[in-house]
Amino acid sequence: MSNATDNTALPSSFRYRNVLEKGKPVHDKNDSFSIKHPAMDLSRRAKIFNPFDALKGFGDELSKAQADVTDTFLDETDPIEETP
Repeated sequence: MSNATDNTALPSSFRYRNVLEKGKPVHDKNDSFSIKHPAMDLSRRAKIFNPFDALKGFGDELSKAQADVTDTFLDETDPIEETP
């Protein structure tokens, strides 16, 4: 698997190469930045992004497909033949 900071994976013309190579900033729990900007817990973060639907209507199409498959398997009138 390729790492995002792997220089061989990025073309030399990549515009933000230097930013990506810096990586994610690491802060101590008690430094001034972390005190002023505490990390958000995952449940709260999930609530923020929950209403975002990148593929409008995709969930509805999945529900329809699931209903079709369920109906197909539940509506079979032929009994399953048992092998001796």
